[in-house]
Amino acid sequence: MRFEFRERKAAQAAALLLSLNHGHMNYMKLIKVMYLADRRSLVETGQPITGDRMVSMSNGPVLSAVLDAITYGRRPHGGNEWHDYISKPEQHAVRLRKVSQGEADYDELSHFNIKILREVFAAFGKMDPWALVRYTHTLPEWDDPQGSSHPIDPAKILRESGKSDAEIEHIARRAEASAFFQSLRNVV
Repeated sequence: MRFEFRERKAAQAAALLLSLNHGHMNYMKLIKVMYLADRRSLVETGQPITGDRMVSMSNGPVLSAVLDAITYGRRPHGGNEWHDYISKPEQHAVRLRKVSQGEADYDELSHFNIKILREVFAAFGKMDPWALVRYTHTLPEWDDPQGSSHPIDPAKILRESGKSDAEIEHIARRAEASAFFQSLRNVV
């Protein structure tokens, strides 16, 4: 099951979380809170907020493209919306680049996305980054990759949350159709 990653939407989600934390945050904490928000959205709606690929790493599950944007910075061929919103890391933290002008800065996020991000931040945003690592190690989809990384199948998250095989199949078909139509829009 794959979803279409939307960098601008991911950047806006990160920006909202940073704004809730006075404009800055340890980047490992940001990655974990974003993962937990995507996970919750997936379980509740069948669609993650960012559409990013989820992977198990030694420090727990992460969103792959979000980790890459933080770790490696700007990409050489387009797709630099992340850094329009989020600074490069300094001393293990990232900062909000844009001062929010309100809802207009979050035009990619639905009201429901914003609600989930706020609620996940309220639940996990005050935790120490290493406490978040320990917490995410308890999630059923995390598999210790022994220093590497392993993809996380969203179907496993859905199954563990009580979704039936029929519901998971429906979500997978909808995700594939959406990704296909998005790829056509990218060609045109």
